[in-house]
Amino acid sequence: MGIGSERKEIEKVFDIYRSRLDTIPDDLFNVTPPGGGWSYAEVYCHILQADLGSSLALEKCTLSSCKPTSKGRSLLGLFVLTLGRFPPVRVKVPQAIAVKTPVKSISKEEARNLLIKCRKRINEVTPLIYASSPYCKIKHPRLGMLNAGQWLKFMLIHSKHHLKQLDRIQKKFHSK
Repeated sequence: MGIGSERKEIEKVFDIYRSRLDTIPDDLFNVTPPGGGWSYAEVYCHILQADLGSSLALEKCTLSSCKPTSKGRSLLGLFVLTLGRFPPVRVKVPQAIAVKTPVKSISKEEARNLLIKCRKRINEVTPLIYASSPYCKIKHPRLGMLNAGQWLKFMLIHSKHHLKQLDRIQKKFHSK
């Protein structure tokens, strides 16, 4: 998949997040589901903060404001970016990320605004990838050194991954 098609896929995923916001009952948006785990609000907070952070890393790579390196992805990074998905095990947010962007409960309006902000960032930074050096990379806490194109791909994979989490939350509420 190329940069243009990945960007379109991210737009589609953002459309899904936006449409789901309208279907989640207001009284359940900030509620921890039966059996525990994140609320809808916490998932939205996490994924949109992660996408904004990833877009910043992507932009730094395109502007060559990082040291060029031949270091590459970790084994997990190679797996995730090659197969286009995360391994089928649940993993906690890396500590380095949890400290920088703690997951919190947000309102539906905040989620809508963050979605708009994410779309705007993607539209601004994606065109810059074409002229960027593949050697300008920023370290991801688990996936290793990623260049601009790899950050875009990570955003797509990560955003799709959390749609499944929203499905699990919905099932928990419907099974009570």
